[in-house]
Amino acid sequence: MLFERAARMKLRFPCKGSASVEDLWDMSVEELDALYGSLKKESAPPTDSLLGTSSAMDEHIGFQIEIVRHIVLQKLQERENHENAAAKKAQKQRLLGLIVKKKDEALEGQSIEELTAMVDAL
Repeated sequence: MLFERAARMKLRFPCKGSASVEDLWDMSVEELDALYGSLKKESAPPTDSLLGTSSAMDEHIGFQIEIVRHIVLQKLQERENHENAAAKKAQKQRLLGLIVKKKDEALEGQSIEELTAMVDAL
């Protein structure tokens, strides 16, 4: 629903000229954080204005902020998932290495006759 609304609005973001929602996915988390900061500054009410703030403009910027926040959170979650998967893979490789080592130790403990019988069975 969030991205459908953004597509219908043809929402653009003030970075690298004019960026679409799709372009945000290609940006780094750090670039998105900078964009978030500039949007937050833009959404702050002016300190000295005779006209006040435009609620339509505030809604528009608020929606942009919501999208940037969503994308950053998604990217951080994906980064964490990737790091967890890499850690699990490394742990699995370590455990498999230990299993091979234990099997070798078990074979080394066999007598010559037992080893010869195993070779003959092959």
